[in-house]
Amino acid sequence: MSTDRVVLVTGGNRGIGRAIAERFVYDGYRVAVTARSGEGPEGALTVRADVTDSASLDAAFTEVEEKLGNVEILVANAGITKDTLMLRMSEDDFDAVVNTNLGGSFRVVKRALKGMIRARFGRVILISSVVGLYGSAGQVNYASSKSALVGFARSLTRELGARGITSNVVAPGFIETDMTAELPEATQAEYRKAIPAGRYGKSDEVAGVAAWLASEDAAYISGAVIPVDGGLGMGH
Repeated sequence: MSTDRVVLVTGGNRGIGRAIAERFVYDGYRVAVTARSGEGPEGALTVRADVTDSASLDAAFTEVEEKLGNVEILVANAGITKDTLMLRMSEDDFDAVVNTNLGGSFRVVKRALKGMIRARFGRVILISSVVGLYGSAGQVNYASSKSALVGFARSLTRELGARGITSNVVAPGFIETDMTAELPEATQAEYRKAIPAGRYGKSDEVAGVAAWLASEDAAYISGAVIPVDGGLGMGH
């Protein structure tokens, strides 16, 4: 498939974000990624941005618009964790994660919407997590920020659904990344036991769902939460 639509993936320099950017490059889109450091995949334009800083995002979007055109497909993927049990969690631990994961999505989507509304076409894809609705000890901040994306996508759908703009959530489960590879083998085995599929997912499997949501095949899907978790969350 080939398309000349412009895609922007935040946090596209590693992990799931990078796999999503690679998939869009492979499918023939014009792709840009934001990164605080490092580079996106070959064939993608890398722009420097911090999703907690509106001015840096505005500059990044302006650069993408000048070099590639208006962003028509936005994948809000950038996120952080600061895991610790609630009783030990500082206000900063909570605020930093919510400001990046939820506030960052708000800032990038808001900046992208003007062009989408003008074009009467847009795909907003928010990368959440199975943890958002499943819950996870030590992740009150992260789970809160990720479950909030569901209300975000559904409210945006009600506001802009009639303008050719869809807004959906992808909720990955345990995916093979550098982060999961560092877990002790016993912990990995414990997690695998809870997953009906009996294995971790691959970044490519998340990327395939994002690419499908961006396609014409998914034009009538909005406000949906699509799990990519081997059955762990059972459709949450």
